[in-house]
Amino acid sequence: MDVRDLRVALFSGNYNYTRDGANQALNRLVGSLLARGAKVRVYSPKVANPDFTPTGDLVGLPNVPMPVKGRGEYRLPTGLGTVVKRDLEAFAPDIVHLSSPDPAGHAALKWAQTRGIPVLASVHTRFETYPRYYNMAFLEPLVVKLLKRFYNRCDALVAPSQSTIDELAVMGMHSRIGLWSRGVDRTVFASARRNPAWRHELGLADDDVAIVFLGRLVMEKGLDVFVETIVRLRAAGVAHKVLVIGDGPARGWFEANLPAGAIFAGFKTGAALGEALASGDVFFNPSVTEAFGNVTLEAMASGLPVVAARATGSASLVTDGVTGRLVAPSGSKARDAAAFAEAMAPFCADASLRAGHGAAGEARACEFSWEAINAVVAETYVELVEERRGRRAAPPEA
Repeated sequence: MDVRDLRVALFSGNYNYTRDGANQALNRLVGSLLARGAKVRVYSPKVANPDFTPTGDLVGLPNVPMPVKGRGEYRLPTGLGTVVKRDLEAFAPDIVHLSSPDPAGHAALKWAQTRGIPVLASVHTRFETYPRYYNMAFLEPLVVKLLKRFYNRCDALVAPSQSTIDELAVMGMHSRIGLWSRGVDRTVFASARRNPAWRHELGLADDDVAIVFLGRLVMEKGLDVFVETIVRLRAAGVAHKVLVIGDGPARGWFEANLPAGAIFAGFKTGAALGEALASGDVFFNPSVTEAFGNVTLEAMASGLPVVAARATGSASLVTDGVTGRLVAPSGSKARDAAAFAEAMAPFCADASLRAGHGAAGEARACEFSWEAINAVVAETYVELVEERRGRRAAPPEA
């Protein structure tokens, strides 16, 4: 079977209405598949004013606002519905790709299984870690149990980093997990994008060291640990500035709790994002929820040394002591912040250290090609479809 013969039904909880790293990867995947001649149909919630135009044909899923305080901008797909089921039947996919274990994902899995269609699930975030950021950590074991049931009903999984694959295997999420990494757009993210004039407009002098946060401003990105780390650096007299790139529902909390003087550059995309990121000096990512960490790779491509949590995602990107520093999470916000501050301080004081680690990170980022990475997913589709067809064609055992 050739990729050109594939008919792929892709389900996403958020394909284009709110921009994030996961749906950027999915849109790139769809673009790659379409360019190679495959037929793709995407099923996801639709809104009146999405963040960007979707790649490929998008069919709306029934949905409601996410029932979590402070996350109303996200939609929860509630199922398939008659219209979507008719559309699926007419499209007649060879394979179903699920990118979110939501109610629509469960319904699509059941729909595919009753028709003998193989299912591939992709893991984009550590959903089981989310409850701890909303004062519901007691739910984490239940979430793990539900995820295991969902993923083990699929034919295979793909995850974006080896560290994530290892974690999923330990938790028993599946016995067949492949690597679908992430690429970086080198026309956008590169150290050459640094713009001193843009820094000056924000009040950053040439010799200021800007510690950068990039991402959606939600608590599960480790905003509390970021704040505590900056407080400790300030108390220790370590000279630095804070540059926040991004926006989100927790912006008010972040602004109120960071020490005075933090610069909020707002949401950026495309060339403006590349310029802003390259104009920082050190990238700080305390999050433990990402399965990959797109922002970490983008920061490396922009020539910034990275200080990050030794967790899934960053642990597969950052080489400790070469392209930045990795700090093992301890479970204590105070201990983690102290460790992050200790790792960050040398970068704030030593320009040559920043330059050396930043250059090494940019060289490492050049290894991530979107074309090669997305080809792996297409090949996995083909393998699963051929395996299923082979089982159907095999003669019954005597």
